[in-house]
Amino acid sequence: MTERNSAMISPTYGKCSDEQMINIIANYIRTNSKTSEGFNLIVGTDSQNFSDTKIVVVIAVQNIGHGGIFFYDVFRINKIDNIRQKLLYETNMSLMYADRVLSKFEDLCNKMNLDSSKINICIHVDAGSNGKTGKLIPELVAWVRACGYECKVKPDSFAASSIADKFSK
Repeated sequence: MTERNSAMISPTYGKCSDEQMINIIANYIRTNSKTSEGFNLIVGTDSQNFSDTKIVVVIAVQNIGHGGIFFYDVFRINKIDNIRQKLLYETNMSLMYADRVLSKFEDLCNKMNLDSSKINICIHVDAGSNGKTGKLIPELVAWVRACGYECKVKPDSFAASSIADKFSK
């Protein structure tokens, strides 16, 4: 995996290790599960080019109809100028973070007896049909689905196109 910070960052909880983040997410879901219509556990990535490429990966928990919480990681890599390569890299990072977090999260859900049927897992891709990324959507969506995740693109991919975008600027 690309070199990353040792901690995820949350505007609410500050710097958190993966284990702390997973515990916070599980406790958030447990605390709100009786009044929630369900939860979306979302991973999305965005990047911006400077002299290098700044990557921001977001892990968000949406309590449907009641807001949510999120965590993000920021790192830099050699500049990627090609839009297809950049979107493939972003999507790969989202999939890697999802895989890493979900295995630990599922174990904790089992230990806490959380009903995982109320938790929808989704990857948000920063591609939309109205721009130069539109032609890449079928390839990206197929890849994400082949990995076992639901996939959203713009305008429904807010974790990538809004939250990660804000921190990548």
